[in-house]
Amino acid sequence: MTEPSATVTVKVAAEPDAVYALITDLSSMAELAEETVRQRWTKGDTATPGAVFKGTNRNGLRRWTTTCTVTDAEPGRRFAFDVRHLVVPISRWEYEIVPTAEGCTVTESTWDRRPGWFRGVAGLATGTMDRAGTNAAHIEATLQRLKARVESAHTGA
Repeated sequence: MTEPSATVTVKVAAEPDAVYALITDLSSMAELAEETVRQRWTKGDTATPGAVFKGTNRNGLRRWTTTCTVTDAEPGRRFAFDVRHLVVPISRWEYEIVPTAEGCTVTESTWDRRPGWFRGVAGLATGTMDRAGTNAAHIEATLQRLKARVESAHTGA
């Protein structure tokens, strides 16, 4: 696989299993993510390879939906999924969790898989022509929110 178009790593003072549980909780991640408004399982009801969920996204007045197919689901280690709109491939998203002495590191990465002809249309539909830059900023914000939530729950604060 090529290099991701956007990737960010954060240190989290919590156990990898707690982080994984939050990442694979669709409603929680919709609350933490920047553009995602809602996610729901449409095939299966838990993070397992082959399970499918629908994502509803928003940027200002612009709204769009995607279909996401889970490709990797290794508790405490990795969660990944491929995204498409109708039949058009959009991206791959991956969360990698690595244990540390203080808890773990979480790396969120995405790979842009949109065909060239679709990029301009997608930019107009989503309100951003710089998808890599937008995703990098959104990943940073999402991971900081994830860190705050899981550390707060971990310490009982």
